[in-house]
Amino acid sequence: MGNDNDVISSSDETPAGEQTQRDLEMYTPKPSTAQRVASILSIACAGAALISDGYQNSLMTMINVLFGIEYKEQYTSTVSTRVSNALLIGEIFGQIVIGLTCDYMGRKTALVVTTLLIVVGGILATAASGTTVDGMFWMLVVARGVVGFGTGGEYPASSTAASEAANETALTQRGPIFVMVTNLPLSFGGPFAISVFLIVLSAAGSNHLSTVWRVCFGIGCIWPLSVFYFRYKMATSYLYKKGAIKKNVPYKLVLKYYWKSLIGTCGAWFLYDFVTFPNGVFSGTIIASIVPNSATNLFKTAEWQLLLGAIALPGVFLGAYLCHLIGRRATMMVGFSGYLIFGLIIGCAFSQLSKIMPLFVVFYGLMLSMGNLGPGDMVGLLSTESYATAVRGTCYGLSAAVGKAGAAVGTQCFKPIQANLGKNWTFIIAAICGIAGVLVTYFFIPPVSGEDLRIQDAKFEEYLLNNGWTGLLGTKELEDEANDVVTNIELAKTSGSD
Repeated sequence: MGNDNDVISSSDETPAGEQTQRDLEMYTPKPSTAQRVASILSIACAGAALISDGYQNSLMTMINVLFGIEYKEQYTSTVSTRVSNALLIGEIFGQIVIGLTCDYMGRKTALVVTTLLIVVGGILATAASGTTVDGMFWMLVVARGVVGFGTGGEYPASSTAASEAANETALTQRGPIFVMVTNLPLSFGGPFAISVFLIVLSAAGSNHLSTVWRVCFGIGCIWPLSVFYFRYKMATSYLYKKGAIKKNVPYKLVLKYYWKSLIGTCGAWFLYDFVTFPNGVFSGTIIASIVPNSATNLFKTAEWQLLLGAIALPGVFLGAYLCHLIGRRATMMVGFSGYLIFGLIIGCAFSQLSKIMPLFVVFYGLMLSMGNLGPGDMVGLLSTESYATAVRGTCYGLSAAVGKAGAAVGTQCFKPIQANLGKNWTFIIAAICGIAGVLVTYFFIPPVSGEDLRIQDAKFEEYLLNNGWTGLLGTKELEDEANDVVTNIELAKTSGSD
């Protein structure tokens, strides 16, 4: 399917994979003001509700501490891990299923579904109850799983929509824009969740802890609801209209073409989440084990946790700046190197640093900030830029799902490592993951330079055609638009002859 205004025109003399940016600009009509506004709105809508994802991911940091106080006998290490992993397991399924959905059915459809799931899961978590405390925790596991399916689906749906819209609106700044609407809201969700926790705890008091955690879960429903209407009305990107494969997706050819990139994005995401997620979820318990009288002083633990989250934020902005200055791959390797440096400092000097709380929190925050600077910013960006539009959601979702599998493994191993090897070893292992992350990035991540995503689409289409694929690219919506253009031209010619 195509016309004279298609993104790329392939010929024997000039293969599609070799088209230059000048060719793209020549053959593609400039977007109108209305189209630019629609793209900007799509970027905002795609990223806005990711604050709720960061909020949901970070909420258990202090809730774990609260449950340990309120339900000391019932909230064992096994139950704590089960409740924390419920979100992760849901996210893994959500990332895979919604990743496929947003390629087949469109980005908007996927975003609407994920928004509804987060709201329904949040309501169930708020109302969690049972004939026993154990029963209540099992209901919470189910509710958090539903939330996880929604938040997991947000990753491929929101990120692909934001990247494609940014490609049409601000190509040269696509990388920083993508980071600002994806990793920034996710990272901001941490200190935001702690701030909400402190406010609710101050209002309800430490004698009403059940009210505190229920209200905190309920507040998580507000953010996705606030952008639901705009997501429902958001426009479909031209990239998706032009490059989607609605049926007969050649997955064997996809795997053959992208196997190396998949090892890179999946591997890097696994290592990043293996370190970051358990350190986020259980950082509250680490700090609580150091803070004097933490069992009765939730405020003090939460305040230190808020400082930790705040120190981790600057890395997001620095990574967004560096991705153009030194490149995507180099920025990610710098971030993984930070795990090595600060992980070894904290791990080797843990007994000394734990006696100086401000210094411990600063080093801990710097380690997490380096994670945001490198893989936190870049792995999502590279997972959208390394794959063609037709399979971008699928490959992104698979990469993110492998990452969340790493998070689940890390969460499962975190407390046993502390119990058997000591708290310092969680940081030493983070340093080892930093080395592995640098190697995976160097050998498997493609040298993406921020070029127009249409170039990637053209190369992929050429590869499919050269390997005997006979399917169709594009959506019926684009075909209808092309037919409308032809009809208008014919009408204009007819009226002119009259």
